[in-house]
Amino acid sequence: MRLLLISNSTLYGSGYLEHAAGEIRDFLGGIKRVLFVPFALADRDGYTARARQQFEAMGFGLDSLHEASDKKLAVEEAEAIFIGGGNTFRLLKALYDFEVLELIRNKAQQGVPYIGSSAGSNVAAPTIRTTNDMPIVEPPSFNALTLVSFQINPHYLDPGPDSTHMGETREERIVQFLEENETPVVGLREGAMIRVEHDGARLKGTSGARIFLRGQAPIEILPGAMIDDILNV
Repeated sequence: MRLLLISNSTLYGSGYLEHAAGEIRDFLGGIKRVLFVPFALADRDGYTARARQQFEAMGFGLDSLHEASDKKLAVEEAEAIFIGGGNTFRLLKALYDFEVLELIRNKAQQGVPYIGSSAGSNVAAPTIRTTNDMPIVEPPSFNALTLVSFQINPHYLDPGPDSTHMGETREERIVQFLEENETPVVGLREGAMIRVEHDGARLKGTSGARIFLRGQAPIEILPGAMIDDILNV
């Protein structure tokens, strides 16, 4: 499989996907057109226009799945797939409702390049149980694409040293997940991304990540690190 799983679509100080544009160009290579999945946001037309503008600026054509009269056929014919961010529960429900979850999984497993950002990275994991989003809708299941063996927490935040917030930190919430589940979690900070190719899963981007394993202290990794080596997969 070839995957590019991005923590966030917009990084402070830059436009939509600008911080990942170089990586996306390198990842897609000679691909001509990308199939965009805009289901994580309600305004699918506006979202598609925004994504199309950026992908065309990078040199790629973009078709949106919500515009396809035959959505299953559109997935089957896709050269590459990009699933954008937004609400992960809404996204996953739509993938089930349109009966394209298995088709997207199959395409990715066959080697079709898959890009996810935020919610699109969440659904690449076995489940969406480590999303930060509110369950504004109820999908039939939390089970997702299982393109990687670990859970993803995009937009991972470290506690601010001067914060007076007394609620649970992101780390505490992930530790609670691991009290009930054994699947490792990769917390991707803003600007971080995971690129999966023949040599495994490598951290890319401009910031680090934290890997959480059940019963162990979190492990800090920097761009360039092989995630598989830490997870022993």
